[in-house]
Amino acid sequence: MIGRTIAVVAAVLGAGTARAAENPTIVLVHGAFETAEVWKPVEARLHADGYRTLAVTLPGRPGSLLPAGQATLDLYRETVLKTLVGETRPVVLVGHSFGGVTISSVGEAAPAKIRTLVYVAAFLPATGQSLLALSKADPGSKMGPAFRVSADKTAASIDPAVRGELFCNGCDAKVQAAVAAGIVDEPLSPLATPVTLTADRFGKLDKVYVHTARDVVVTPALQAAMVAATPVRRELTVDAGHAAFAAAPVDLAKAIEAAAQ
Repeated sequence: MIGRTIAVVAAVLGAGTARAAENPTIVLVHGAFETAEVWKPVEARLHADGYRTLAVTLPGRPGSLLPAGQATLDLYRETVLKTLVGETRPVVLVGHSFGGVTISSVGEAAPAKIRTLVYVAAFLPATGQSLLALSKADPGSKMGPAFRVSADKTAASIDPAVRGELFCNGCDAKVQAAVAAGIVDEPLSPLATPVTLTADRFGKLDKVYVHTARDVVVTPALQAAMVAATPVRRELTVDAGHAAFAAAPVDLAKAIEAAAQ
């Protein structure tokens, strides 16, 4: 009996290990005013479910050796591409918010390295569009009044008084405070840089969009409009505001796993 029990346990563990080996690597790209730290609650769930993750912090923000004024969208793309070097598993590339522009640029540059692009409350651009251009088509967003530009015009910031409620509306005060504390200044130039995308490269990549139903930064109306302009294979929805990684990390991890299938 003991021998049989051990054999069953070994079989279950072996099956779990095999499934983990078959899972794609999930590469997580943060949005504007963020760092890779935002993904930690989601990564914990993904790891528990057998996924390998890589979370990227883009250059030019506080803590980076690169000044904000030297950051470019091309450099963001190259930073993510360097993360993919040597990766042998299929890659599911996830972008939050402005990260959608970044992952689109990566997909255009190296479509053979990407199995699926996943947009989480993200800007899903057409060729020639930038974040700033897309945001102008979102009159319902509450971001505008909170957006600040530095005196030297190299970086943008968010009014500290509204950061928590803006990014995590509906969250309790503790979660809002944690989200607000994690918001950093963002290099300005990449936000205004149009991305160039082609039908033969970016256009052929598998895409999934994860909508955030309570979002007041990238509103559900803009999310729907972008998906209508650039169709995706699958749409999923998380009942949360913009910072779904903090408001609903388990639900967001489940959505990313569903997108990865």
